[in-house]
Amino acid sequence: MTSQTPVPPYRNPDLPDEHRLDDLLGRLTTEEKIGLLHQHQAPVERLGIGSFRTGTEALHGLAWLGPATVYPQAVGLASTWDPDLVRRVGRATADEVLARLDAGAGRNVWAPVVNPLRDPRWGRNEEGYSEDAWLTGLLAAAHARGLAGEGPRLRTAPTLKHFLAYNNEEDRCTTSSDLPPRVLREYELEAFLPALADGAAVAVMPSYNLVNGRPAHLSPLIEDVLRRAAPDHILVVSDAYAPANLTEAQRFHPDLPTAYAHAVRAGLDSFTQDDDRTEATLGHVREALRRGLLAEADIDRAARHVLSVRLRLGEFDPGFGAGGGDLLAGDGSAGVAVDGGALDTPGHRALAREAATRSLVLLREDGVLPLRGVRRVAVVGQLGDTVLEDWYSGTLPYSVTARAGIAERVETVFCEGVDRVHLSSSGRSVVVEPGEGEPLRLEGTVHDAGGSAFDLLDWGGGALALRSAATGAYLDEGPDGTLVCTAPGPGTWEVRQTFRLEEVEPERFALVQIHTGRHVRVGGDGTTLVLAEGAEHAVPFRIRGLGSGADEAARVAATADAAVVVLGDHPMVNGRETEDRTDLDLPAAQERVLRAVRGANPATVLVLSSGYPFGITWADEHVPAILWSAHGGQEYGHALADVLFGDAEPAGRLTQTWYRSAGDLPGMLDYDIIGARGTYLYFEGEPLYPFGHGLGYTRVEYAEPVVGVEDGRVTVTVTVANTGTRPAEEVVQVYTRQLASRVRTPLRALRGFARVRVEPGSGAVATVSFDVDRLALWDTTRDRFVVEEAPREVLVGRSATDIRATAALDVPGEDIPPRDALTPWSAAGYDDARGTSLCPLTPERGDAVRSRGKGAWAAFHGVDLGDGATGCRLRVNAEHACVLRLRLDDPEEGPTVAEVDVPAGFDGYDFTEVGAAVAGARGIRDLYLVFDRPGAAVATLGFVRG
Repeated sequence: MTSQTPVPPYRNPDLPDEHRLDDLLGRLTTEEKIGLLHQHQAPVERLGIGSFRTGTEALHGLAWLGPATVYPQAVGLASTWDPDLVRRVGRATADEVLARLDAGAGRNVWAPVVNPLRDPRWGRNEEGYSEDAWLTGLLAAAHARGLAGEGPRLRTAPTLKHFLAYNNEEDRCTTSSDLPPRVLREYELEAFLPALADGAAVAVMPSYNLVNGRPAHLSPLIEDVLRRAAPDHILVVSDAYAPANLTEAQRFHPDLPTAYAHAVRAGLDSFTQDDDRTEATLGHVREALRRGLLAEADIDRAARHVLSVRLRLGEFDPGFGAGGGDLLAGDGSAGVAVDGGALDTPGHRALAREAATRSLVLLREDGVLPLRGVRRVAVVGQLGDTVLEDWYSGTLPYSVTARAGIAERVETVFCEGVDRVHLSSSGRSVVVEPGEGEPLRLEGTVHDAGGSAFDLLDWGGGALALRSAATGAYLDEGPDGTLVCTAPGPGTWEVRQTFRLEEVEPERFALVQIHTGRHVRVGGDGTTLVLAEGAEHAVPFRIRGLGSGADEAARVAATADAAVVVLGDHPMVNGRETEDRTDLDLPAAQERVLRAVRGANPATVLVLSSGYPFGITWADEHVPAILWSAHGGQEYGHALADVLFGDAEPAGRLTQTWYRSAGDLPGMLDYDIIGARGTYLYFEGEPLYPFGHGLGYTRVEYAEPVVGVEDGRVTVTVTVANTGTRPAEEVVQVYTRQLASRVRTPLRALRGFARVRVEPGSGAVATVSFDVDRLALWDTTRDRFVVEEAPREVLVGRSATDIRATAALDVPGEDIPPRDALTPWSAAGYDDARGTSLCPLTPERGDAVRSRGKGAWAAFHGVDLGDGATGCRLRVNAEHACVLRLRLDDPEEGPTVAEVDVPAGFDGYDFTEVGAAVAGARGIRDLYLVFDRPGAAVATLGFVRG
């Protein structure tokens, strides 16, 4: 293009974006537009438009592209309760994304994760921010704003993951998350909307699971809620290989053209399928267009969303090259400046240390911390001298371990605290041969332990790793199925270095690779150890102890002034993507080490490094000081030492409840937090550590709060006094609770917080404000948010259960009217239910309630039956004939006012209307719809009179 060539409108930054998009779309052929609907977008060379790829991982730093600054895991960043810090981490991460464009980084980043942390057993707990949806949304918006930047053009294009109701890994592609209307509106959606409404996030990724029986990638909420919440176009990208699930794992559609057409109509713009092999996916889109399942307008709409984000990234502005990644340095107005040296800069290192320091949470303290006057510290534990990466972290450019950080302050002595064992079978020892990649063999005698000693690392849940004492390498699978010792440890998508033991004879164990379920057996040569299917030929190993990790840890701890025991999880084992935990227990071997150290040294500090909570009830009762952080990144050891020795106050606070055991939790797949009494909002038991918990090194007192309501906002002011001798960094938390309602409401709900620094002997004023609309609940009788007329309280304190002061809260509201029985309503809008699930009313939209068993019921509170209904009408389907009963006041003992016969033969989306006479139904009553067998579904119900 010469200087005399007119600038086409789509390249003119002075024109409105929509005008530019109209021009560009008008220049593209149908085939070129279809080429934009895949993760790997084809260039349009005749228009000077380069290729473009969605998806650079940036959860807590740039990932998968070599060394880059590694910040604490997302749940650790959240524990800072510091949105500005989270924003600055996002900004620094964007710097490094731009610095790695030449290495394949794309500017559409797949972060942050905004799924509320409903259940701590979720394998991806480390990726989220909080069990509180509002706090999740606040921090997600901050991170996204840092990634996107503040200028008129995006630095990167942040993507919210994973929409919707995604908190389980087991069978994640086939399980359905049931979301009653209130849980959907008051909880799940609240986490996603702030970053979209702010314009900070410009893309969304649906989740693998189904929601109410419909694949999340086909959710009508994409168009009905998400797009309406954003001020501009948003890009909707599929999760990796999720499109094919629509016909394979989920079997929701008969073929891929039909499935992909539905996905595009539902709002999906970009298919992440088959890596960079685009032809099959785009071929299915073409076929859908040919069959009439898609219209040209559907393709145009998706292409517009894709191009809108690319335009806002500045790709079509002057000063940018032909390709989306060919950026020229600029002042940030028409584009972004690219600095190839922005990786792991001194500023980013300082930020990593700040984030790690402020993320540490003091769970318990009884006179041990901060450490004073100690000359020698024993550092003990499997995590004491290592910093671990997770699947979505970058490659550590360097790492400061707990041992290294403490050793910069005082003399240290270290003990990993793992058992050393010898494996033998039939009088022969397992031997690690010298040489790279040599297979393990059964050789010699049981008395020859030269190359046959292994360290046994316990990561919980029965997952063990064996490490050669001679080489330091981990037991692994070789390329030919042999057993080798070559791996540096778990660290790949398919973890092949973990095993479980199966007792096959008294004191004899088979060794089973967890990833494949294959057993260790002897190969055809009679000596080489191999992995093979089937347990019948598994080698029965005798495991003889050579040294106790707990005993050695106790011996070392006894020689020191204080002992710091660093325990926790491995991010790639037993709780990660594709794998949930089954319990909350600390690994048994690690707890033995802790107990031994505590017995040897009263000045014991437990430091937990993990992406999720543990049920550490024994430690809470016996260990005087306990600190927790998520895996803290490259500066972890410095941060830990800063807090241990009192250079920094413990500033972190928990963003999710720590339960005493998994017995306190509802079922893993029970997403109805209201009915299941889930999360701190509804949990009625006593947690081990509550939401918001975190101690400091000094004492604070709270005065009575002052509450004001003006112009639709509530303002809470409270004075905090420091009665101790050290500066306090207090996170003043403001909750509310509603004291009366027609429905179950939260026991308490976070409305805001303020972080204040208070000098010794002085006070500081904390002020928290929030909109009155935040007090609203979803009214299922009218399908809208309502601030209910009801008495309320403000609760001010240090956590959800450590409330220091309360005050009345009087705000205007409205009464929720009774449900009009004569107007049919959706059965899926129930107020409470047991033994039911939600299912699609049609493939595209709408929900019905389905029975999972005999005695299942759905409740509708406050139904106005007037002077007496004489009949009822229901839209139902059922594979087998059944009877539905309508009861008043109680699902088991209440009077039955109608029995409705449902004929067999209607299933799937085929609903039919049935009815029955009604007797004894009058006044305003609670109505129960009761099922007598599984498989029946009800779409709507209502009453008639006369």
